[in-house]
Amino acid sequence: MLRGLLDAGVEVPLVVSQPDRPAGRRRALTPPPVAALALELGLPLLQPERAGAAEDALRATEPAAIIICAYGQLLPAALLALCPWLNLHPSLLPRWRGAAPIERALMAGDAETGVAVMRTVAELDAGPLVFEQTIPLGDEADAAFVEREALRLGVPALVAALAAAHALPEQPQAAAGATYAAKLAREDRLLDPAVDTVRVALNRIRALRPHIGAQLALDGETTLIWRATAAAERVVAGAVAVVDGALLVGLVDGAITIGELQSAGRKALPAAEWLRGRRTLPTAATRPA
Repeated sequence: MLRGLLDAGVEVPLVVSQPDRPAGRRRALTPPPVAALALELGLPLLQPERAGAAEDALRATEPAAIIICAYGQLLPAALLALCPWLNLHPSLLPRWRGAAPIERALMAGDAETGVAVMRTVAELDAGPLVFEQTIPLGDEADAAFVEREALRLGVPALVAALAAAHALPEQPQAAAGATYAAKLAREDRLLDPAVDTVRVALNRIRALRPHIGAQLALDGETTLIWRATAAAERVVAGAVAVVDGALLVGLVDGAITIGELQSAGRKALPAAEWLRGRRTLPTAATRPA
């Protein structure tokens, strides 16, 4: 989003981001993407543990408006009083307020989601709407698709809202229909052939692609599942079969054909290539321990 705003000619005198956090197998300190881009472009950058610590620096910029997206903290009243805060949020508010709106919409099998620009208020994702547009969710839509569409539609809307920051055309959010998009936990990644339907499994896989990955235990080995489709054949729930070179996993109401998967410590592979590298073929699929 930051690059899109800069490309549109928006002046960015200061970037405030979360601090660097340990990431990856080696747990090396890694800057958030927005901080990495700010450093790359030579933009002034602050990374306080708490947003309130940036108040003096933000006040010194005399901002007409401040843009916030996926910051991960509720903002203190003193910061919100500085100027209008504009939040880009990838859902059709008030549905999926909270930390993981893209993934929750896909996991729930929603037929559509959207992108909203709202003015930030003290209550989580409850501010009045400045812009909202629907994003249809076909069977092939995944988290990467929704993020791309949200940025494509939302960044121009943010630029327009900045131009009218002190006279925003606001609409209150609907009073009914609010849902909460809770932060993802490990349990949200786990496929369970003993209880999952084909649709539940496919929705989970696409919701977690390409950034997290759904997990399935094949003969006890936890494996990331990146792509799958509904299979025409039926396979007993929890069984694994290879049919005409395709890798099938049985669920409670049918089976899925695995398209791409990744063993621990290895790179992601198409299922056919993954099978060729196996000495023995898996026979059972279970929920990872």
